[in-house]
Formats: sequence, C-alpha cells, structure tokens
Amino acid sequence: MLALMAARQAGLDDPTRLCRAERTRRVLSLELNKDRDVERIHGSGINTLDIEPVEGRYMLSGGSDGVIVLYDLENLSRKPSYTCKALFSIGRSHPDVHKFSVETVQWYPHDTGMFTSSSFDKTLKIWDTNTLQPADTFHFEGTVYSHHMSPVATKHCLIAVGTKSPKVQLCDLRSGSSSHILQGHRQEVLAVSWSPRHEYILATGSADGRVKLWDVRRASGCLSTLDQHNGENSKASSEAANIAHNGRVNGLCYTNDGLHLLTFGTDDRMRLWNSSTGENTLVNYGKVSNGSMKGLKLAISYGCNPEFAFVPYGTTVAVYTIFTGELITMLKGHYSAVTCCVFQPHFQELYSASKDHNILAWIPALREPVPDNISEKSLPQQHLNPAYEDSWSSSDDEG
Repeated sequence: MLALMAARQAGLDDPTRLCRAERTRRVLSLELNKDRDVERIHGSGINTLDIEPVEGRYMLSGGSDGVIVLYDLENLSRKPSYTCKALFSIGRSHPDVHKFSVETVQWYPHDTGMFTSSSFDKTLKIWDTNTLQPADTFHFEGTVYSHHMSPVATKHCLIAVGTKSPKVQLCDLRSGSSSHILQGHRQEVLAVSWSPRHEYILATGSADGRVKLWDVRRASGCLSTLDQHNGENSKASSEAANIAHNGRVNGLCYTNDGLHLLTFGTDDRMRLWNSSTGENTLVNYGKVSNGSMKGLKLAISYGCNPEFAFVPYGTTVAVYTIFTGELITMLKGHYSAVTCCVFQPHFQELYSASKDHNILAWIPALREPVPDNISEKSLPQQHLNPAYEDSWSSSDDEG
C-alpha cells in the first residue's frame, strides 16, 4: 500500500490504481458487522432494498407485508456500536400502503425527494419523500414483479415494469400514462433493467427462459434475444433456440460500465453476456442455487479490480468474480432465504435482506495493527513499482 501511495505521489503510477486496490481489499474483507445493526421494522420477509445514489446515505426496503421503510445509514452518534434507525415507515395504518407484497423499491436516480414502489397489488406508486404521499399511481392488469428507472436517462422519464403479462409496460412519469408496451415474451416478466450506458436500451427476463434486449425507440420489436448456445444449432433444438436459461429468468444486473449483463435463472445457472453483441461469454460460475418463483436482486461492486457479483444463494450471499466465475466466499448470517442485496459504493459496504425479516450489514474488516516487536523485514513485501527498483551499480563493480 505504501508503495502504491509513493508511486502515485511521484506521478509514476495511474492515480486510480490505489483507489482500485483499496476498494478491492475492502470488498474481499467483507464480514458481518457486529457493531452495526439495522433497526428491525418489518414483520415479515423483506423482498427489496435500494440505496439512493446521490449521497449513499438513505436506504429503502420493501416487505411481503406491503410495508416500506426508509433508513438512515449514517452513524450520527459517532459511537463504535450503533443502529441504523428507520426515519419513517409506510405501515399498515397508512391510507396509501400497498395491499400486498412490495416486490421492488427504487429511488429516483437524481434526487432523494422521490422514490417508487411496485407490488403484487397490481400497482406502481410514485412517492413524494417529504410528504409520504403518492404523487402518482399506475394500475396494471396483473401482479407486478419488477420495475426499474434508467440511472442515466436525460431525454426520457420511462419506468419499465414487468408484470404477470408477457408484455413489458413502459410508464412515462412526465405524462402519467403507460406510454407503450413491448411485446415478445411468452410468459410473465420477472426482471427488468435499463442499461447504465445507453439510456434507451432495456433488458428483460421472463419465466419463458428468454432474455431480450430492446431499444425502446423502435416499435418493430426487440434488438436481440440472448441464446446460451450462441446460435450453434447443433447444440440446441429448434424449441430451445434463443433460450438464455433452461428455467425462469428471475435476476438481471448490468455491470457498471454497461458492457456486460449478468443473468440468473432457476436452472441454477448464472450467465454473463456481452451486451453489445449478445454473445454468451461462457464464464462458468458452477451451480448457483435458485429456487425462487419471484425476482431476486443481485448486486455488483464498483471500482474494483476484478469486479465482484453478490448473489442470493439460499440463506447466504455468494461473492463471485464476474469475469472468471470464481466463488470467493459465502457470507453467512441469515436464517432464511436471502432475497436481495445492495452495494454501497462509497464505502464498499453490502446490505442483504431475507425472509427472516432482517437486514444485515456487511462491512470491510479493519486492518490489524502491526505489533511494535515485529520488524518490517519480516512482513510480506508489496510489489514495488519498477521505477523505484534499485538499478545502480557500485564503483567496485565498474571498470
């Protein structure tokens, strides 16, 4: 670490390399934090979490009881041990509470004054954070499994919504109406995700095993349907052509640069796709247990090298390297099935929620201090930037 700092200070190294190295170290040392609790409000399983991207301070949760809770993650007490308090909850007594299970909550990407929620009660609600009143409500014919707003859109305010209908709904915040629908899936749409790179590109996953990429400006249909066999007909029958998973696709997550898409299916497989070409990169993650009939929320690290995926895996959160498929560790602490996880990129923290009604905080372990009686020579040596390596020769060797 000192070598990295010295190289950066001297201008001999990429200034972002030190940041990447420290972020990666912190992610690799994630552990259940015994000094930080998240106040327990939900009386049933928790399905969804979201941390606002503006400050990274406030977190939303949505539960099977229809309750929505907002937490403040900052340690205002400045004490080593503290509890992340709930600032408010939209509980059963609230006149506008969801009647059934909340499946997805999401902050408005550019402002903490608004957030969204969708539910099995067939509605998507747009909430004013200050008044805790719905500013708008969209009604659908079927159960709502998932919704998502683009993190980068500047020219549209569309919310993609996956419901029990095979049609993907697009709701326009500006007009307050469902602007249009995307047709192509054959069964319910369990997961939707906008590209963080291109504001008009949308990925959808369905119970029909298909993952489709759409340009919402085009009315002629989807851009592509991902094929796990990359079009090799010898390996796929005509019935299985253009199938991403041999089961329900209930998890989607883009990498932060938008160049790759990670998908999760009930065939106990994760697959990584090139989002530009639609090609299956054939990264082998092994068997990844997935028996959920609903959507699961994956998370991806930010600014690390390599990048990591955090995946609900039974009662644990599995941590994989995205591009090699290596299982790094299993984060154990929940008593029931984990449903979602969300990554806090400012401090490399992870929060997970489960059917056990709990939200757990996974925090990077503190560095162990070096005892005074241990000499520097006995410590493992960091790789030194080549510019600092001793390359001169003594006068005794010259001539």
